[in-house]
Amino acid sequence: MAKASDLFVKALVAEGVTRVFGLPGEENLDLLESLRSSDIRFIVTRHEQAAGFMAATWGRLTGRPGVCLSTLGPGATNFVTAAAYAQLGAMPMLMITGQKPIKNPKQGHFQIVDVVDMMRPLTKYTRSIVAADAIPARVREAFRLAQQERPGAVHIELPEDVARESSESAPIPASYDRRPIADEKSIARAVDAIERAHRPLLMVGAGANRKLTSRMLRALVDRVGIPFFSTQMGKGVIDETHPLWLGTAALSDGDFVHSAIEASDCIVNVGHDVIEKPPFVMHGARPTVIHLNFLSAEVDPVYFPQIEVTGDIANAVWRIGKSITPQPHWDFTFFDRVRAALADHLAKGTSDDRFPMFPPRIVADVRRAIPDDGVVCLDNGMYKLWFARYYACRQPNTLLLDNALATMGAGLPSAIAAKLVYPRRKVLAVCGDGGFLMNSQELETAVRLGLDLTVLIVRDDAYGMIRWKQAEMGMADFGMTLGNPDFVRLAEAYGAHGHRPATAADLAPTLARCLETPGVHVIDLAIDYSDNARVLGEDLATLTAGL
Repeated sequence: MAKASDLFVKALVAEGVTRVFGLPGEENLDLLESLRSSDIRFIVTRHEQAAGFMAATWGRLTGRPGVCLSTLGPGATNFVTAAAYAQLGAMPMLMITGQKPIKNPKQGHFQIVDVVDMMRPLTKYTRSIVAADAIPARVREAFRLAQQERPGAVHIELPEDVARESSESAPIPASYDRRPIADEKSIARAVDAIERAHRPLLMVGAGANRKLTSRMLRALVDRVGIPFFSTQMGKGVIDETHPLWLGTAALSDGDFVHSAIEASDCIVNVGHDVIEKPPFVMHGARPTVIHLNFLSAEVDPVYFPQIEVTGDIANAVWRIGKSITPQPHWDFTFFDRVRAALADHLAKGTSDDRFPMFPPRIVADVRRAIPDDGVVCLDNGMYKLWFARYYACRQPNTLLLDNALATMGAGLPSAIAAKLVYPRRKVLAVCGDGGFLMNSQELETAVRLGLDLTVLIVRDDAYGMIRWKQAEMGMADFGMTLGNPDFVRLAEAYGAHGHRPATAADLAPTLARCLETPGVHVIDLAIDYSDNARVLGEDLATLTAGL
């Protein structure tokens, strides 16, 4: 006979879990004691939301569900944003929450909310365990669904009286599973459409961000010679220094990549779904769009592909790649002009000496400082657009950004998780002042864990993204201005090292010093967003119109 909480932990170990992120509570003390005597490392965070972001990022980088733990009531409700973050971003994650005794309640409804129902619209699976013997099946099913394409969030509630029960059950081993592959007719139809097109174009989305798919896509591009671009969450799937790269769909409309999209008569859409903000709208000439994904397309007003290739993406890319014959009527001359104009545009401003700093200079300095396998974790703000457009990724999952829920506050927790997954790589969090202060308390977590981590705060003393949108809509500047603490002294109060560049020339050496010196480093960098409208608006409209 085993205690139910011990059985639960054994089930986690059987799933390969090595870390659990979270906070303790009265209702999960039995599970905490079982974790203490296991090989799983319990990482105490300062907020449940941050624990959820860490678990989601662990899942994003490893492909195995990250696990986070909270108590009932307010602890569980703090998981809500992280649940949506993982679910919309297709990151496998298991949330475990405690609960009051369900068989002999003693405190009425104190702290009790229906967490299972609360999690239902935000997860792939949510259950309360009502008997110890149910633990193995519930845990196995939760992990199976969290990893199954499309990955996402799952939730299990473990009431404290159930956690103390006894059981003779044992963990259920993982089953062997392979994804189905697309049928021959859909592959043949896709190949025919690509060969008949005059200007085929490859689009790489987040669903293509798998190791085997990345290799197959690179082989296809090298062999067939079709130009490609990525969505924000598909960055790095193919090396973005490749001569056929046409950029990232970072803006809603009007960028260089949109000119290429509008000129294409066949777009091969690999691994994208409508949860990520769509990089194009199907209108006008309506190019042939080939949907190549694990699941069938979800049709809506902006996305209704004419051809679907449903099944394992890597297998489909491989079969299409070996079947296509490059065609003499393919005409990529316009794409060549787009590529040249984009390269020229992205080079401007990278040595701009203004201070506060011009965003392209910041991105260029970061790119030069970070090794090809280093990981940059973005929070959400105006700078995300600049990094998505200007930061060329050499490898998959080296620029982690969220273009699904697009929540603020995830940058620092995500970087902590990335450093735990890749302890030997350089990891940099890039946060706006608004997003950083939503989870700045996790600096203490990073210091306590002894991590070598750098946090770059790009400070404009405002909610910069929304201020830009407000101005774009012709509205007066209202409700956007913030006050900030002294970030250098705040870092030092947590036991981290604080830095404040005084000129644009200071950033590069400061980054180099922080990345090479052990410990947690915080860089307070003033940023100048005054050229947002011109560089991302009027200039682009003029430049792309001239193509």
